[in-house]
Amino acid sequence: MEEHKYKRNPKSFTTRYNVEKLVWFENYTDIAEAIAREKQIKAGSRQKKLQLIEEMNPEWRDLSDDLL
Repeated sequence: MEEHKYKRNPKSFTTRYNVEKLVWFENYTDIAEAIAREKQIKAGSRQKKLQLIEEMNPEWRDLSDDLL
């Protein structure tokens, strides 16, 4: 997470698209479950994605601050 936050890899998604905050995440212990969930989220509308963020983090705080 530190590598992404501080843009240590010039070819990473976060560096290329200037992503600065982690505003939502889910934890999984099973990789297959995590991949299935990622595909489900990606297939959803932008509105559904925004709703997920608003439910978990209505202030849009940078959650990585709590994890680093």
